[in-house]
Amino acid sequence: MDVLGAALPAGALGAAGGGPGPLPAAAVVGAAWPLIAAVRGRYAAGRAGEGAAVLPVLRDWLAMLGLLAAVCVAMRLEVSAGAWLPALLPCLVLTAAHRRLAYRRTLALRRRAWGLRRVLVVGERGAADGLTARMGARTDDEYVVVGDCAPGNAGDAGGTVDTATVLERAAELDADTVFVVPGRWTTAEGLRRLAWALYDDGRSLAVVPGLVDVSRHRLRLARAAGMTVLHVEPPPRRGLPVLLKRITDWVGALLLTAVLSPVLLGVAAAVRLSSPGPVIYRQVRVGQGRRPFPMWKFRTMVEAADRMRPALEAANEHDGAMFKIREDPRVTRLGRLLRRYSLDELPQLFNVLAGHMSLVGPRPPLPEEVERYDDTELRRLSVRPGITGLWQIGGRSDLSWDETVALDLRYVDNWSCAMDAGVLARTFRAVVSARGAY
Repeated sequence: MDVLGAALPAGALGAAGGGPGPLPAAAVVGAAWPLIAAVRGRYAAGRAGEGAAVLPVLRDWLAMLGLLAAVCVAMRLEVSAGAWLPALLPCLVLTAAHRRLAYRRTLALRRRAWGLRRVLVVGERGAADGLTARMGARTDDEYVVVGDCAPGNAGDAGGTVDTATVLERAAELDADTVFVVPGRWTTAEGLRRLAWALYDDGRSLAVVPGLVDVSRHRLRLARAAGMTVLHVEPPPRRGLPVLLKRITDWVGALLLTAVLSPVLLGVAAAVRLSSPGPVIYRQVRVGQGRRPFPMWKFRTMVEAADRMRPALEAANEHDGAMFKIREDPRVTRLGRLLRRYSLDELPQLFNVLAGHMSLVGPRPPLPEEVERYDDTELRRLSVRPGITGLWQIGGRSDLSWDETVALDLRYVDNWSCAMDAGVLARTFRAVVSARGAY
């Protein structure tokens, strides 16, 4: 797929007189594209199931452009950039689509228990049970736990792992990989000898550091006194990434406002004509740093809906600090339609332009909700709230409060421009499906 997607358009342009002949053009481009992917490890075993992000493919494509430019300079070839750039776009699009399909196919196979790596967990009982339970709750990873093994002399501070026992247990369960959960029994020399024994037995070793919801881009390996040190970088709160996010928010909100202006006007007219009351509903929400701000939405409820809420508290269907009722009597008929497809959220584009919100971020809470937050939940307010986010694409109101907090914290700690792009791309599908929208 990669070779054909690169070679055919290049050969066609070469045949049309856009530079070198069709065969040289197809051969050079068809070889350069998979070469770049191979050098960057895209074809390595297990990479198909790592994800379907477009950004790595874009980086490979830019690297290929640099390589082809160097080849043209070295061979003194005169080519038209205006003609060749469009000809090289198909390989970018086709490869991104192919890797997305491969990723989805891999996930489907894993859910059917195919292509999994069998894992033996080595650790003290409580830690091993916790890891086993966490991994058992996921169906999208390539690992499946087939058993566990307690380390020898685990109760002693100076205890070490019994290598022979681990090898025997791994062979008994036909485990491909051994996951070690560090504890009091763990020593550098013990892990080293266990690794040697496993490698000689044709198995692999992985050490589980106990980090939860930390993206790979925040991890950095370093060396100290002959040891491997895992650095966990803090989430960006200032500097160039934050500036780029703000610029993207402002430009994106401006473009969306211009493109969706007919929809905004149409919805505003429908709200005005459908029921008495203002078109725009203004509600105080809490943003970054616990600063309140006015959030704007198209009105979806009857007038004086806020005064009716105390009488409905007993009917709340959501746990935690959120208030949600699936069949809320305050919502108008038009309001249900607007909520189903998130059209009521469109005025929040102006909140983004005003700097109150971001295109992507945690759900903006109400002041009374924030009053009930603990220290963990308050961390959701470390970044600007968003129009969309992991909560919105993950199920919205169908999620429990703990699931909502977990998704928001995952975003707060791991956000990146690539994550924002992925959330925005998945938002359209979430809106169309209307899952959890009420």
